[in-house]
Amino acid sequence: MRCSEMFAPTLREVPAEAEVVSHQLMLRAGMMRKAASGMYTYMPLAWRVLKKIMQIIREEMDATGGQELLLPIVQPAEIWRETGRWNVYGEEMFRLKDRHGREFCLGPTHEEIITALVKGDVRSYRQLPLLLYQIQDKFRDEIRPRFGLMRGREFIMKDLYSFDRDEEGLERTYKKMYAAYTRIFRRCGLHFRPVEADSGAIGGSATHEFMVIADSGEAAIVYCLNCDYAANTEKAECLSPEHAAANLLALEEVATPGQRTIDEVAKFLHVGPERCLKTLFYAADDKVVGVIVRGDHEVNEIKLQNYLACVHLALAAPETVQALTGAPTGYAGPVGLKNVTLLADYAAAAVQNGICGANREHAHLMNVNSGRDYEPRAILDLRLITTHDPCPRCGGEVKFARGIEVGQVFKLGTKYSKALDCSFLDEKGQEKPIVMGCYGIGVSRTMAAAIEQNSDANGIVWPVPIAPFHVIVVPVSVKDSAQMDMAEQIYRTLQEAGLETAIDDRDERPGVKFKDADLIGYPVRVTVGNKAVAEGTVEVKVRRTGAEFKYALDDYVRQIKELLGNLSDS
Repeated sequence: MRCSEMFAPTLREVPAEAEVVSHQLMLRAGMMRKAASGMYTYMPLAWRVLKKIMQIIREEMDATGGQELLLPIVQPAEIWRETGRWNVYGEEMFRLKDRHGREFCLGPTHEEIITALVKGDVRSYRQLPLLLYQIQDKFRDEIRPRFGLMRGREFIMKDLYSFDRDEEGLERTYKKMYAAYTRIFRRCGLHFRPVEADSGAIGGSATHEFMVIADSGEAAIVYCLNCDYAANTEKAECLSPEHAAANLLALEEVATPGQRTIDEVAKFLHVGPERCLKTLFYAADDKVVGVIVRGDHEVNEIKLQNYLACVHLALAAPETVQALTGAPTGYAGPVGLKNVTLLADYAAAAVQNGICGANREHAHLMNVNSGRDYEPRAILDLRLITTHDPCPRCGGEVKFARGIEVGQVFKLGTKYSKALDCSFLDEKGQEKPIVMGCYGIGVSRTMAAAIEQNSDANGIVWPVPIAPFHVIVVPVSVKDSAQMDMAEQIYRTLQEAGLETAIDDRDERPGVKFKDADLIGYPVRVTVGNKAVAEGTVEVKVRRTGAEFKYALDDYVRQIKELLGNLSDS
């Protein structure tokens, strides 16, 4: 490809709208342009990267027995209502009506429509297992699209759906797809970690997210230093602490004028925040629940929502808290509450002689104990894990990291097949629901995540397998015929050798060309100047390491191939 013909308008300044590195660099490198909030046009360089990611995905999906198809983007509302998800997705779903007033949506995911398809054509156990996948745009009306391709309203996704006879078959398929995902992200040159996760609106019994490790990641993950346990913090388990014997003291009310927060109360009473109890009230669909956690802990709202099986969950309004407890926020507590369901986290219930709001302004209670002074309806894991918690599997030390979710695999079970009456006849002629799984990869997000993990102050540093081109040939002066002749010869030779090569034949200053080469992130740069012509050598620079080499004209192709191979393996 000739840069003089390439549609890749680079920018010198960082666009004001771009918050994260991938967004900044893709705009500056001429790889994408904004069409609307959360929607982007992929320019030719980005499309080359996306096609390479998609090719890796296709090869691995086909190798597992997957068959590619293409499902409609516009989906009828009826099948979403049958599974109950028409309301679950809420305002995040793009909804529309046709001229007859019938309701449709732009597919945020395709479980319903693929299940309806299989229902119509799969009758017998002999047709199972079945793995069907597509690579297609998805649409989600994010309330605040941000971070470029990280959280957009339109994005490219690969989604595969598996159909098995039973749970054992699903387990085999799940493991097969888990291994395939591991190969995909490894082949893309990414540093990643699979973690246990919450299944969210997709549902199902088990799920893992594949996280690209990056400081800019939206998700927090926790992993054990001793075993292979890793989880999204939304999913990470917190163990119930051992109950130490203690002398339960008499309940006592103390004045705490103006002390509303945990830190203020703890300091005022000269105790640690772990002695305090927070009681937070949540509106869960049409009811209100009180949740008790230790003062140094935070409620895990995902765990709470899963336990309550509610669609909508939000902190209750201050006036609701006042009506329930008789006290303003900051002075509410569980003691004496009769008209609200109370749930306690394991660690909160284990606090002995604790401190909580007295349900009276400017007052708190001391020596509060679960079972004696308040009775939770349930005691369970309701909080976010901390660095002080042990690994829930082996008890070892845990660490935190940031990650970008690029893929997720789900065991759906019979959630959708039962709702949509998708069944098969087994060997005995008995009708049974098909057992399903689904497996998604954010293709466009994988490209962005690769940049977040592979960039420096000068631009993108592409992993070789997904780089738009392997090599850029840069003649220092296009007006020097000797340099151009040599550059053209190298360009043709590398192309003939199977290397994807570009030549910067623009009449620009060398510094401009070098900056663009670094910005776009070609893995290898070949510079042709007066010295190279005079010496008859090929000057090569590696983008990732900055290492420079000189190769003889009769051996540079082999040497560059070897360089690229080493970069791919590293």
